[in-house]
Amino acid sequence: MTSTKYIFVTGGVTSSLGKGIIAASLAKLLQSQGYRVTIQKLDPYINVDPGTLNPYEHGECYVTEDGAETDLDLGHYERFLNVPTSQANNVTTGRIYQSVIQKERRGEFLGKTVQVVPHITDEIKHRIQILGKSGDYDIVITEIGGTVGDIESLPYIEAVRQLRWDLGEHNGIVVHLTLVPYLSAAGELKTKPTQHSVKTLMESGIQADVLVCRTEHNLPNDLKRKLALFCNVTQESVIQSIDASTIYDVPNLMLEEGLDKVVLEKLNLKSSKPDMMRWNEFVTRHKNPKTEVTIGLIGKYVELQDSYKSILEAFIHAGAANEVKVKVESIHSEYLNSDNIEVKLSHLDGVLVAPGFGERGIEGKIDAVRFVRENNIPFLGICLGMQMAVIEFARNVLGIQDADSTEMNTETNNAVIDLMEEQKSITDKGGTMRLGAWACDLKIGSLVRDIYKVESIEERHRHRYEFNGDYKSQMEEKGMIATGLNPDTGLVEIVEIPEHLWFVGVQYHPEYKSTVANPHPLFVAFVKAALKYKSKQKGVSMAQN
Repeated sequence: MTSTKYIFVTGGVTSSLGKGIIAASLAKLLQSQGYRVTIQKLDPYINVDPGTLNPYEHGECYVTEDGAETDLDLGHYERFLNVPTSQANNVTTGRIYQSVIQKERRGEFLGKTVQVVPHITDEIKHRIQILGKSGDYDIVITEIGGTVGDIESLPYIEAVRQLRWDLGEHNGIVVHLTLVPYLSAAGELKTKPTQHSVKTLMESGIQADVLVCRTEHNLPNDLKRKLALFCNVTQESVIQSIDASTIYDVPNLMLEEGLDKVVLEKLNLKSSKPDMMRWNEFVTRHKNPKTEVTIGLIGKYVELQDSYKSILEAFIHAGAANEVKVKVESIHSEYLNSDNIEVKLSHLDGVLVAPGFGERGIEGKIDAVRFVRENNIPFLGICLGMQMAVIEFARNVLGIQDADSTEMNTETNNAVIDLMEEQKSITDKGGTMRLGAWACDLKIGSLVRDIYKVESIEERHRHRYEFNGDYKSQMEEKGMIATGLNPDTGLVEIVEIPEHLWFVGVQYHPEYKSTVANPHPLFVAFVKAALKYKSKQKGVSMAQN
């Protein structure tokens, strides 16, 4: 028996609102009733982690405090729960097999044949229970990536089957997310995809305890009764998950459907009224803005919004904090140049130059930084965006025409952005960057010190190249000040231009730490600066008329 309860979230064919949001919403409701909850994601791909994946493949790579490169769903978990995740919260097939093979090479299996069952499934079960056995949580929610019936997911489903048996009654349940499509030609909702999905799960030896049905239309009681009958669940366990205008509505929608009550009853735990006051205050501000600002997001993966998921969500949090709607205008840096820059950027209230890797679209980012610097438009540069600000300043203010980063130009004579010495001998790409939380001391009198209101911060990193300290004094003489330094290495973490209305570049990723309960101060201040700039521009326009 165990004191920690486990909830396994599996999925059949689902649409855009998936398992991650349902898992996060359920966790929020349980947390709001006083339970200590965490969520983990099991990903069926063979990459060890998503660190080497192109954002077009899998969306953004989310980074935890302890430096794990993880699935973007962990960002949802943190934003909803306001509780940090770690390496233990994301497990991939690649990591499972890597661990088992390393054990085999060390002789830990005593010469036995290593097989999917029991060795791979035992490793999966071990990884699922790491968080539960820590003593930090009452409930662990485990989201199984992929779709039931996929070859890749079979070892995870088998591990869940075994673990439910090991845990005993009321200690582990399965919440199965399915699709109930609406056929407009027939004018009816169809239950067959859900029936087949549940049947596929049963073929693997697992009976779903709760069904969460993704739908575009309300499910009538007759249809819920039909699903309950054919899928061996109670009618109360058939939960409707209808399309929502924002993901932040989903916890309340699940509360209305009674998902938390059903789950707690099946786990033999006490149910009480969730305290959702702070959450609902945020939702109200988010849905009822007093005004609007337009921020340009300049990047090279803008075709896929999930590439910048944490940034977009951080703007939602900061917008609600300022009671303003942040309209994000995605601009592809590859198609930006000096000829079209004014048309593309002049109407914006602020510009964020996004993170990224490689040389594609770099000159467009540099042109964008120059335009906002010269036109006093609020600017926030994140990671590569900060590096582009340094290069632009070196070229156009210091007059170093060939200033560059060795990431893009290994032959440059003026590498204002360069590799750290310890990075120069590294050939493997996965997990070898500066990752996770690093300290940063903030300069007295700086804009960022005023924003954070503390002397020192810790922020998450994911990069390999750094500001070259050899150019620091030249930069500062001309007005770009290093206002944030790592206390141990002396590496520059933040640059700003005090003479500018609002110009900040950060080497780290502030978006990873923004949550509903704690909007990130940098994003809040940036949106506030954009609002101030818009008001000023409106005043100038009215005066001219």
